[in-house]
Amino acid sequence: MRNSFWIVLICLFNSIHIVQAQNISVRRANYDTAFMVIKKLIENNAPQGFKKAVFIAENVYADLQLDYFKFDNNIYHLSLLCQKWEAANPIKNYNYPDSNNLKINYAIYNVMKDTIRMMVGDIPEIINYPYTYNFNDFFGHQDWSNMFVSKLLVTHKGNCHSLPYLYKILADELDASCWLALAPNHIYIKNRCKKSGWYNTELTSGGFPIDAWIMGSGYIPLEAVQNGIYMDTLSNQQAIALCMLDLAKGYEHEIRNYEDGFILRCCDLSLQYFPLNIQAMLLKAETLKRIYTRQKEDKQNKAPETYAQMEGIYVRLTELGYREMPEKMYLDWLQSVNKEKYSDQSMQTGRKPK
Repeated sequence: MRNSFWIVLICLFNSIHIVQAQNISVRRANYDTAFMVIKKLIENNAPQGFKKAVFIAENVYADLQLDYFKFDNNIYHLSLLCQKWEAANPIKNYNYPDSNNLKINYAIYNVMKDTIRMMVGDIPEIINYPYTYNFNDFFGHQDWSNMFVSKLLVTHKGNCHSLPYLYKILADELDASCWLALAPNHIYIKNRCKKSGWYNTELTSGGFPIDAWIMGSGYIPLEAVQNGIYMDTLSNQQAIALCMLDLAKGYEHEIRNYEDGFILRCCDLSLQYFPLNIQAMLLKAETLKRIYTRQKEDKQNKAPETYAQMEGIYVRLTELGYREMPEKMYLDWLQSVNKEKYSDQSMQTGRKPK
């Protein structure tokens, strides 16, 4: 009887491992497919390619359980709401050629950061709540889906990843121009208008900080700005390439395999189209570090070569002005952002949009 029990237990244990192995194999295949689709979107560089790439990276992590029709429908209704808000709140006394672009960006900002009401008879009814910052797990350490636009659309709570992503998606839908920009551990929006020049839109707080404030408070060395790794505009193609990095991070959180080459492939492709992608360089270096550690333990001949690659990236990061921003410091910065009263005057940098 006891022998039968152990035989059944061993068979059950083995069957669980077989199912898990099969499941991981399927998930890896899904990631490979997502890689190829996002790669094609980067190459095509279509105006709405960013929206599709964002969904693909999120859906594969969700085990293909997300509904693109529902995702796209939410975006459509939000873009329609932006148009309605713009019509109901016209900007007067702005007589420049880019007035339509300014109006659309202003509408997107207000729809995302304010409570939108509509008159039903004599009663104002709320039809959309603002999208606010979620201070819980803002890096997605506990749950990577906390970084997702699809989750933001449902919960109305996001972070410096999903909020600017949604802003750009809506701008793309409405044929308006805006650019993603990077800061340490952070993404924000850069805009440009004929009257004032460049200005920044910070969706964390709903303000418009000048460049000097971002540099002074955001742990950004001058050399990092001069070298173009922070506070520069990302082209549409570079923005889509960011989604390849999101795919790699989803793979890291879920599959946790650093040695099969998938994460490195994602980093390399992202860097091909966005050579100064500091996040991709850092993830590649950290991945090589893990690979080197394993190779050294196993006394593999490739260990010195891997170490040289890793060291080269870390040296390059230092040369570009990268400095690690501790998580506690980032949290303090976020809190200061919410307290700071911004000036909406833009600091003109002279950069041309990509």
